[in-house]
Amino acid sequence: MASNPPHDSALATESLSERLREAARTAGFDLCGFAPAVTPPTYPRFLDWLDAGHAAGMSYLETRREAYAHPRGVLDGARSVVMLAMNYHNNSKDAGNTAPISNSNSNSTGRVARYAQIERDYHDILRQRLRSLCDWLAAERPGCVARGIVDTAPLLERDFARLAGLGWFGKNTLLINRKLGSWLFLAAIVTDLDLPADRQFAASHCGTCTRCLDACPTDAFPEPYVLDARKCIAYWTIEHRGTIPDDVKPGLGDWLFGCDICQEVCPWNRKAPQASDPAMAARSDLSHLDALELLGLDDGQFKARFRGTPLDRPRLEGLQRNAAVVLGNRGDHSALPALREGLTHPHAAVREACQWAIAQIESRTV
Repeated sequence: MASNPPHDSALATESLSERLREAARTAGFDLCGFAPAVTPPTYPRFLDWLDAGHAAGMSYLETRREAYAHPRGVLDGARSVVMLAMNYHNNSKDAGNTAPISNSNSNSTGRVARYAQIERDYHDILRQRLRSLCDWLAAERPGCVARGIVDTAPLLERDFARLAGLGWFGKNTLLINRKLGSWLFLAAIVTDLDLPADRQFAASHCGTCTRCLDACPTDAFPEPYVLDARKCIAYWTIEHRGTIPDDVKPGLGDWLFGCDICQEVCPWNRKAPQASDPAMAARSDLSHLDALELLGLDDGQFKARFRGTPLDRPRLEGLQRNAAVVLGNRGDHSALPALREGLTHPHAAVREACQWAIAQIESRTV
């Protein structure tokens, strides 16, 4: 009896999808789902967000705004998006600590977001794993085209993660998975293969909870599901280059790099499992950093300690600027000699932060 080619083709594609899921697990991803290459559902809201100025100084988002309209902005001929997620919930010593610093606290330590406490920059880890999956696809379907991306390409990853059934949007704008919470690195493979789409995650399980919004010390969420980067601690300590405005500095508290507060208070993260992947283990020397020590590092010392980690992103001058702000917020007089020495720093943003910190500390003199 003659076979039915269309039916056989559908079965073959379904089999490919299931084998791809298994290959993703083997590569180290915790979640894998498939979405059609379509205009992202929240694309109009993304444009409104840009027009409202919520992207702050991230001008690259505005420059590529039209490319986000469809995955073909990433890959011409795109038909499917393979969405992947990796759990990075590590055993940070700072877990659950959301309390603001006290002005009377005399130590000089600052906090680092969990994702930056691992040995290597997650971009490098995920790209390596994406390459192996793209190679696997090429071997399975010779002639297919697939592009793996992490963060840097114009793709609204959260939209496609929801379309692929991986989770829903929390009110803090992060994707939440029922089993893994929100401690997730997202990655994608955009391909010209027509893969069967998974069922969209249509529900939201945040209910009336507003803990993430209420806990933000800088009121960075003007409304649920909207983040204003102009008030976000992570934006100012990681993405922003140059001087930090004076009205922003106090809100940064003791955060040297990033912020986890809205995730730490989320009820869905209470039972989130620890990452089993050794690549996601926290480095003990990165959970807290000494701001005074950072202020005294030279370029060689900085590279020896932080090259290849997420903390390399703001460069030495960015971390030293943040360190000066943390010292000013802590208000410890023992930091004054180092801050005064920082007034001769070659970078204006560091000099300005040191001057501000000195004024903050001296103003508290009884």
